[in-house]
Amino acid sequence: MSVQDVMATAEIAARRRSGVTAVLVALVVLLALLSLGIGPVRLSPVAVIDALFGGGSDVAQVIVREIRLPRMILAVAIGAILGVSGAALQGLLRNPLAAPELFGAPQSAAFGAVLVISLGLADVRSYALPVAAIIFAFASVFMLLAVAGRNAGLLILILAGLAISSLAGATTALVMNLSANPFVVFEIAFWLLGSLEDRSFRHVMLALPFIVAGAIILFSQRNAFRALSLGEEAAQSLGVDVDRLRLLVIAGVALGVGGAVAVSGTIGFIGLVAPHLMRPLIGHDPTRLLVPSALTGSALLLAADIAVRIIPSTSDIKVGVLTSIIGVPFFLYLIMRERRALAGGVG
Repeated sequence: MSVQDVMATAEIAARRRSGVTAVLVALVVLLALLSLGIGPVRLSPVAVIDALFGGGSDVAQVIVREIRLPRMILAVAIGAILGVSGAALQGLLRNPLAAPELFGAPQSAAFGAVLVISLGLADVRSYALPVAAIIFAFASVFMLLAVAGRNAGLLILILAGLAISSLAGATTALVMNLSANPFVVFEIAFWLLGSLEDRSFRHVMLALPFIVAGAIILFSQRNAFRALSLGEEAAQSLGVDVDRLRLLVIAGVALGVGGAVAVSGTIGFIGLVAPHLMRPLIGHDPTRLLVPSALTGSALLLAADIAVRIIPSTSDIKVGVLTSIIGVPFFLYLIMRERRALAGGVG
């Protein structure tokens, strides 16, 4: 293949990536408008836009700006940080099944938040909540890498992640059992299911600084992921400090996921699904996968949050329940695909 052919192929790929990104941005904007309009009181896109900019009726303004806008902002931000965290972990470990929820990060963050709530150290609107969630999320990912090792295979990663998730779940249940306040237990039980319902701008201000800080850290390491895809030795020869990269990725994931869990509870599988949906369209370069994964995560969580509002039910369906119902079959499909790939490689 000539140099001209290579350049033409690269240009076509770049145009394709730009087109996919533009479509994702438009999809997120469309879903955001739908999120602001859907609920017990249905509002048209025109009414939503009017209410956002101070027009329309007073009732519409309150519904859009005070009730639904914080929920929409959180869905965009939390979906984005989960998507980019999944892509970053997959790039760091060079494993397509890496994701925050499979390593116990959300479950551990939830345990940290539950612990401070049950001990009376914080309520659901205190900044102590995300701090505790971040500390425990950091500890879970650090523990995973310490237990599984740097070059762990798929089976070891899944087993280590399962052990950490189980430990976090068991300790959370223990804290709930030992709590003397039944109202706190009831609140925690529903909070752990994952929901964006009844969130205010106080919750946005609680989570957004940590989510943004985590995203900045992960995006700042995007060029190192490309070098790391060649292997640790090759990355080090190119000037990448692998140990520092690993620590920064852990810190970024812990900040972002901890901040998200502190206001939404446990919302799983967004970080696993988003990068996989983008690889056939964007390619396997982990550097170029970060932004599309973030946008896809936002679109997925917005769509799930819209779905829980329109699905007929006698009680409110939690968005974390819906994402798990969709995510678990997808995860099983990925495991079967990896098994076939390994069998083909052995053969």
